[in-house]
Amino acid sequence: MKITNVLCVAFVALSVSVLTGCLDSTELPAPEYRDTTYGKIQGVNDAVGSGTYFWKGIPFAKPPVGALRWKAPVDPDSWSATLATTKFGNACVQYGRLYGPGSNNTYDATIGTTLNTAVGNEDCLTLNIWRPATADTNLPVIFFIYGGSDVSGYTADPVYNGANLAKTANAVVVTANYRVGLFGWLNLPQLKSGSSANDDSGNFGTLDNIKALKFINANISNFGGNAANVTIMGQSAGAINVYALMVSPQTLGANMFHRAIAISGGISLASELPPGSIATLNPPSTYLAQGNALLYNLLIADGKATDTTSAQSYVATQSSTQIADYMRAKTPSDIFTVLLTKLAAVGLSSSGPIPEGTVVPPDPIAAMAAGKYNKVPLMVSNTRDEAKLFAAFLALSPVLGGQPGLIVSDATRFSMMYNFNPDAAPTLKVTDLINPIYLPVTTPSTGYNAKTDLLNSIFFIASRDNVLNALKLQQSNIWYYQFNWAQEPAPWNDVYGAAHAFDLAFLFGNFGPSLFSNAANGTANQSGRLALSNAMMSAVGAFAAAGDPNNAALGVTWPTWPKKLIFDATQTNKNISVQ
Repeated sequence: MKITNVLCVAFVALSVSVLTGCLDSTELPAPEYRDTTYGKIQGVNDAVGSGTYFWKGIPFAKPPVGALRWKAPVDPDSWSATLATTKFGNACVQYGRLYGPGSNNTYDATIGTTLNTAVGNEDCLTLNIWRPATADTNLPVIFFIYGGSDVSGYTADPVYNGANLAKTANAVVVTANYRVGLFGWLNLPQLKSGSSANDDSGNFGTLDNIKALKFINANISNFGGNAANVTIMGQSAGAINVYALMVSPQTLGANMFHRAIAISGGISLASELPPGSIATLNPPSTYLAQGNALLYNLLIADGKATDTTSAQSYVATQSSTQIADYMRAKTPSDIFTVLLTKLAAVGLSSSGPIPEGTVVPPDPIAAMAAGKYNKVPLMVSNTRDEAKLFAAFLALSPVLGGQPGLIVSDATRFSMMYNFNPDAAPTLKVTDLINPIYLPVTTPSTGYNAKTDLLNSIFFIASRDNVLNALKLQQSNIWYYQFNWAQEPAPWNDVYGAAHAFDLAFLFGNFGPSLFSNAANGTANQSGRLALSNAMMSAVGAFAAAGDPNNAALGVTWPTWPKKLIFDATQTNKNISVQ
């Protein structure tokens, strides 16, 4: 090591700028220093703690603010001094939900006090990288895409910390923030200038994920990853986005990724599902109605119109540039207020990939059936009780029950979980949470379990079958698992069981503070869940490495679809089987 670098180490606590100023331009003094195509970065050597090196908050695109709002992502500006990448970047702007950040870009008590208000920041397009604290190179790469109904989510959620997965899977793990909600997907004619098909697509969140993949392809070898062995992995809305990447014309033949894991998601239009099903993809016409309704209601709120008709008349007097400038001047709070008070009331509050043809094909399922997609080894999964996380949906129809499944608000439920002690004597009862019309939960046909099972069949299973029936026409290397673990302390085991998202902690090996941690974890179930988590992470690692999840930790041979693997555990031991 040169004398200049010895002096730098001595002054590292004083100033990162001093450190970077001392560095020889041809020498990196420690494993936390890496090169990217935009400049050098300094992460964290956490070999003693988590057994990993990590980098957080690496810019992969310019902040999509001002004139770049509702535009495809563009390259970030290069930097000359070494950039400190030691903490997560901002969550993308969104309205507060249980599944997003609070005021502090992490899971904390402020989540319960910021519900339905603007949180996050438009300056958010950063990614994070974890790798084992070894000298290994050519490691498989796992790029995880978070869920949140495509209206919320953020990489700083503690459940998505990639250290345990990177170490157990012996892989490089990457997570990236992408735009969500009306900032991620918007179909509004006045925003379409005709100068860029990607800008005009409205699929900004999808394009963010593609941009992150391009960063990975160009840079991951500098972190010991193999750019020729990238797995895309997503849960819930993240799984929808995985499927969107699989079929996107932007990725076909580009060799951006080589395996895919789609957890609890689908990508089906209502017309492709049995009557009464809940679609996982909306047509462009739905998003056009949403975009117009957003514009008209903003104009009404500003006093420029009194109703939809007069708003349409006002728009006719303005150029597209004037309307685009008007929209880009609106604050996130302005937009979310209209979304939650006006658009939600008419069923126009959802977001997600827009099948417009340029970024997402008009019919992703038809594209799969025709072989017009990236044919890569695939893992697909669901949890046994997906719909218990969506108990409010029981009010959607009399067949489902006609009333919400829970009798507490999100704020109250958050407080109950946040303050719950899983190792103490229970103070909550099922009757404190579940609507009495669905009790006892085990009542045939009318109980909470039966009604959420019915909801699961029309929501998740219908979409699962639709996508897998299309894919199996083209490939046989599809592995499917069902997550059955339901060992939560009372009363949460009845409320959630093996609910949607409850497999995430197992897949990442993170059972510390996060939204469901108090409700799900405790000393009594620790041995079983840790053993199951290790097996699940090992399966992800085997799949990422070789395109086949089979490995010794399973204790069984995992056959391809339509057979399925059951991931389960008792309170003390894993219990993995095949059905």
